[in-house]
Amino acid sequence: MTIGIVGLGLIGGSMAKSIKSRTDHTVCGCDLDSETMLLARMSGAIDGTLESENIPACDLILLAIRPGAAVEWTKQHAELISKRTVLVDLCGVKRCTVAGIAPIAAEYGFSYIGGHPMAGRERGGFTASSEDLYVGASMILTPDDRSDLEHLEMLRDFFLDLGFARLTFSTPEEHDRIIAFTSQLAHIVSSAYVKSPEAQRRRGFSAGSFRDMTRVARLDENMWTELFLDDADYLTSELETLIGHLNEYLDALKRKDAETLCALLRDGREKKAAAGGN
Repeated sequence: MTIGIVGLGLIGGSMAKSIKSRTDHTVCGCDLDSETMLLARMSGAIDGTLESENIPACDLILLAIRPGAAVEWTKQHAELISKRTVLVDLCGVKRCTVAGIAPIAAEYGFSYIGGHPMAGRERGGFTASSEDLYVGASMILTPDDRSDLEHLEMLRDFFLDLGFARLTFSTPEEHDRIIAFTSQLAHIVSSAYVKSPEAQRRRGFSAGSFRDMTRVARLDENMWTELFLDDADYLTSELETLIGHLNEYLDALKRKDAETLCALLRDGREKKAAAGGN
C-alpha cells in the first residue's frame, strides 16, 4: 500500500517508523516543521513527501494532527482523496473529529473511520517517536454505518502488523466519555499535583509514587487545551467526581476520623482490585 501520514510528531512519526520497519508499504509524509521533514527523510521514516500530486495515489491516509487541524486538512484536500482511499484520524477525541470529517467523506465518496492509538510518551515531536511505540498497545476505531467490512479487516491487519495487541471498537461518544477518565483526568491531576511548593523541595524524598503522579505533567499545553475543551462535558463530570472524593478524605483528616479514613482507603483498594489491570 501507499500510505500518507499528515503530521510527523510523536504519533505520526512513530507510525511512519513502525510501517517502514515492520512492513513493505510506501510512506509519504508531511509536517509543517521543515526540520521534522528533514529528519524524517534522513532517518528513512518516509519515502517521500505527501503532496497534492500523490494524495490520490494513497490507499490509506493517517491524520496525526490536532482535531481542529484534522478537520481542516480534510476540508482542504477532500477533492484529491480517491474513492478507494481509507482516511483515519488518530486524534485523542472522537466526537468533534467524526462530526467534522464524516460528512466530508460521505460527500466526496471516500471511506473514513475515526481512530485513536492508546500509546504515548510525556515528550512529543519526531525525535521522541519510536518504531516500538505501539507494541502491545490498543488501537481504538469508531466505525459507523458507512464503514466497509473489507476496510475494517484491512485496518485490523495493518495495525496488528505495527505491533498493536488488539483493536477496540467504540462509538465516538463512548470513546470520549471513557478517555475523559482514563487519560484526560490523569493529565489534569498530574498538572495540579506538581504545583505544590513541596514539588520543588522533594529531592531525596521521592520515589516511584512521585514519578508516577508527575510523569504526564510534562505535556504540550496547547494540544491538551484543545483536547480538554473538545471533551469538556465528560471531563468536567469526572473532575467534579474526583473533587467530591478528595473532599471526603479531606473531611476525615480534618476530623482526625481514623475509622472513616480507613474505610475510604479500603474502598479504594477494593475498587482497584475489582477494576484489575493497569
